Amino acid sequence: MLPPLRATARLSSTASSSLRLHHRSPTTLLNHSLSQRPFASSNALRSGSSHGHEEDPYDPPGGWLWGVPPGQKYENEGWENVWTYGFGGCMLFLVVGYCYKPDTSIQTWALEEARRRLEVEGILEDPDAKKS
Repeated sequence: MLPPLRATARLSSTASSSLRLHHRSPTTLLNHSLSQRPFASSNALRSGSSHGHEEDPYDPPGGWLWGVPPGQKYENEGWENVWTYGFGGCMLFLVVGYCYKPDTSIQTWALEEARRRLEVEGILEDPDAKKS
């Protein structure tokens, strides 16, 4: 809620350099502050409750899912099959690629490096060497 406005007085200078005292009522102050909006691109006040809409921007509910009544067959539009198969193919490609991606974790590298060093020192047997 806005605080109550009081009548104010101010001095203003004119071209003839004479000073006059201006009295403004609260209504005049409110109208003056609303009419001067330097960075606004719209009108200061709009009348009515339409909020700038000339007509209702929403469609009224039709009652049918996707607007197709029961008993009628839905007709695909031209882009729907391309989108469905393209999206499915991309997802399949990504899943297969993710399953076969190389293991680049630091834990796997450290385990292989430790096994290699232990084999060089002779502490651990080489699993690829044939037993005679």
